[in-house]
Amino acid sequence: MSAPEKLPGIDNGLLRFLTCGSVDDGKSTLIGRLLFDSKTILADTLSAIESTSKKRGLGAVDLSLLTDGLQAEREQGITIDVAYRYFSTGSRKYIIADAPGHEQYTRNMVTAASTANLAIILVDARRGVQTQTRRHSYLAHLVGIPHLVVAVNKMDLVDHDQTTFERIRAEYSAFARKLGIPDVRFIPMSALNGDMIVDRGDKLGWYTGPTLLEVLETTPAAHTEQAEDFRFPVQYVCRPRDSANPALHDYRGFMGRVESGEIRVGDAVTVLPSGRSSTVRRIEIGGLACERAIHEQSVTLLLEDEIDISRGDMIVKRDEQPEVTKSLRATVCWLSEQALSPARTYLLRHTCREVKAKVAKIDFRLDLNSLEHAPAESLAMNDIAELELKLAQPIFSDPYLDNRATGAFILIDESTNNTVGAGMIR
Repeated sequence: MSAPEKLPGIDNGLLRFLTCGSVDDGKSTLIGRLLFDSKTILADTLSAIESTSKKRGLGAVDLSLLTDGLQAEREQGITIDVAYRYFSTGSRKYIIADAPGHEQYTRNMVTAASTANLAIILVDARRGVQTQTRRHSYLAHLVGIPHLVVAVNKMDLVDHDQTTFERIRAEYSAFARKLGIPDVRFIPMSALNGDMIVDRGDKLGWYTGPTLLEVLETTPAAHTEQAEDFRFPVQYVCRPRDSANPALHDYRGFMGRVESGEIRVGDAVTVLPSGRSSTVRRIEIGGLACERAIHEQSVTLLLEDEIDISRGDMIVKRDEQPEVTKSLRATVCWLSEQALSPARTYLLRHTCREVKAKVAKIDFRLDLNSLEHAPAESLAMNDIAELELKLAQPIFSDPYLDNRATGAFILIDESTNNTVGAGMIR
């Protein structure tokens, strides 16, 4: 299977990235500076944060207010929830997720990281690599973010000292090698003054590498770095009824989103769990026929044969089969204040399919401070552990590191309908 190619009229340049690190390392200020220097802030928004900055008695505009949107965040000067911002340059579009730095909001960080293709790990140049720096780096690696940028911020507070930057780079590099993180880049910067964010500034002349925006502009987008198998979870079966149009009587379309790979008219496909085979007769996007569809497009597929297909089934290419299984080994981040109970039955939602699930065994809980494995009988909020799950019906899965869409799931409390866990299939 060939690697995905760019198509006319389709945006292949979207990059989702995450900012994370310890409290007060400057994540929100960094994003504010990026938006400000790339000239993507509306005039009324800038006016509002100027007014708030004056009320706080600040002499300059506090750019962190662009992302710290909750009232509790503004009052405490910290990030609590994940803040999303959108901007574009002349060559690509971006979705930024600003993750909270406090340890008790680890679950929010995991949620933000699940869709990112790059993570910016901020490090305060005065304090160096902290426990939360290691924790967020591990989590970013755990959820499969392929590219990391270590932004050594607040270089203005250490007189732009190159020795300080090199010491932090050496310490973090040793940690990254231990975890097996393959792609890490280091950038010295001052988010407050804007050095090495969009513009290079004049204080860090000893650094000859790219600015942060230059790294962002050249980072590959999701689905573009390797060929992926075709995965199409069926969301809805479309059977229109129109007595005035006899052609619709035989119309049976399967609607959903192409989670990965591509599909063309005439391709041989298999439907799971039945295992029945057919070929693609027609592909529609917005009611219009097209010859093929690629990842992240919402489409309707029509097949040559009449096959009983319902929501939660999956259409794949005949020679690109996922694993059909009723048993999973997965890494789970527990999100609920109510502890996980192996005695309870949970609802597992995987793509569009929902099945009942029970925890067969907790292999270990990860100690996020030491990164050691610890035994556990249960899980509390923000705990991360490796579990074995038994399912009442099969799901069609891939390892998370191969395919995020079919390698991820959530666990739901049937009594409250709350999401209590997020999992990655090993």
